Amino acid sequence: MSLIKNMPFEWLVGLRYTRAGRRSGRNSFISFISLISMAGIALGVAALIVVLSVMNGFQKEVRDRMLSVLSHIEVSDASGGMPNWNEVAREAFQHKEVRGAAPYVSAQAMITRNDTVRGVYIRGVLPEQEPKVSDVASQVRRGSFNDLRAGEFNIVLGSEIARGLRVALGDKITIIAPQGQVTPAGVIPRLKQFNVVGIFEAGHFEYDSTLAFIHLQDAERMFKLDAPTGLRLKIEDMQRAPQVARDLTRILSGNTYISDWSQQNRTWFAAVQTEKRMMFIILTLIIAVAAFNLVSTLVMTVTDKQADIAILRTLGASPGSIMKIFMVQGALVGLFGTGIGVGLGVLIASNVDVIVPFIEGLFGVQFLPRDIYLISALPSDLRWNDVATIGGVAVVLAFLATLYPSWSAARVKPAEALRYE
Repeated sequence: MSLIKNMPFEWLVGLRYTRAGRRSGRNSFISFISLISMAGIALGVAALIVVLSVMNGFQKEVRDRMLSVLSHIEVSDASGGMPNWNEVAREAFQHKEVRGAAPYVSAQAMITRNDTVRGVYIRGVLPEQEPKVSDVASQVRRGSFNDLRAGEFNIVLGSEIARGLRVALGDKITIIAPQGQVTPAGVIPRLKQFNVVGIFEAGHFEYDSTLAFIHLQDAERMFKLDAPTGLRLKIEDMQRAPQVARDLTRILSGNTYISDWSQQNRTWFAAVQTEKRMMFIILTLIIAVAAFNLVSTLVMTVTDKQADIAILRTLGASPGSIMKIFMVQGALVGLFGTGIGVGLGVLIASNVDVIVPFIEGLFGVQFLPRDIYLISALPSDLRWNDVATIGGVAVVLAFLATLYPSWSAARVKPAEALRYE
């Protein structure tokens, strides 16, 4: 009670105007419009929080699936080969954030079976080292990644490649290397049969349809290489990959080239960020429309309260005080609407995994068919910095909407306002 008594009178009058009026239908109508504005702001804020959380969830899901196959950092030599990869790995482990290292061979080739031909990206690995830098060994759905043994020319295919070639475990496929063999009859392609010993599914179509694994030594023999292509590294925090890559340029000796996962997929991440930015702008317009409904609400209030304004002016209230009264009224509507919207948005975004299955079961629909999207659950990643930004934007828009009506109220002349009262 003492807090209310100590409030400036502008706040007291603004609070009184915010409450529903019961003296006339006009007051009730103004209060109804004010509630509609508050509800619009709340719905806009909640929608923006939920949509951005779901977009963040999709981005995180796709990124994690990509990094289950890719490495955080790749180190290659300018000469095209890295025979001293063990030494480079020891130097890389000098950085406290490096957690794993494994050599690899990368090459493009063609894979054939019967009349079907496909282009593939062949990666030669050491099966005992690969789990240190990727999760592909745990993604093998049929067969075993450990069956990649040197000299046996075994291969692990992506699920989409296997489906396209109609192969199963134990079948044989032919790899055609781009480097041909020179013979008296001319240049002929180099072919080698491989046994399918595993089929993996990363859940990312690009890699499931283009990637195949063979043993490192088999890859060197197949593509006539004297050493691995480079070294793949795993670090403690993948978000720090660009910084760790820059640090490694000062640590590693030799003429090495270092790239991180964000550089390897720069186009995709740039497209996602652009989409997220545009979605933020589009949905912010919903909040803006609701916030600027406050303009009509406050203009109607100013028109209805002209006699009150005139009385306050004659009692000594300054134009600035009159302006503050209506700014308080509009700002309170914006704050209440934003608060309700933030609470609702956080509640929905935090429980998407429960709400969406309930709606799907209630109406008998499926928003994300697994055979199309490869995931059946709608992901959500609530980020508090997004919540703070959305709330701040909503409050600012609501405050801006109060400026013109408040300025108009401050210009009311007492004599003219009381002339017909």
